Amino acid sequence: MDKLAKALGERIRMQRKACRISQDALALACSIDRSYVGRIERGEVNITVEKLYRIAGELACEPSSLLPQLSEI
Repeated sequence: MDKLAKALGERIRMQRKACRISQDALALACSIDRSYVGRIERGEVNITVEKLYRIAGELACEPSSLLPQLSEI
């Protein structure tokens, strides 16, 4: 599960940077703490499906596109 959280966090970070959104802006838009966004991106926490959908919505992508492929975990 640790590898899954890290792979998911990396994909979220890549999409956030592609959208040119800061961690602060993403956290504010998703109503979550900025430090928690950092922990998500580092793979230190397992996020809920609800948070995944909120993050994907703010990053203008489908939640499924943030999920890592089996080969990544």
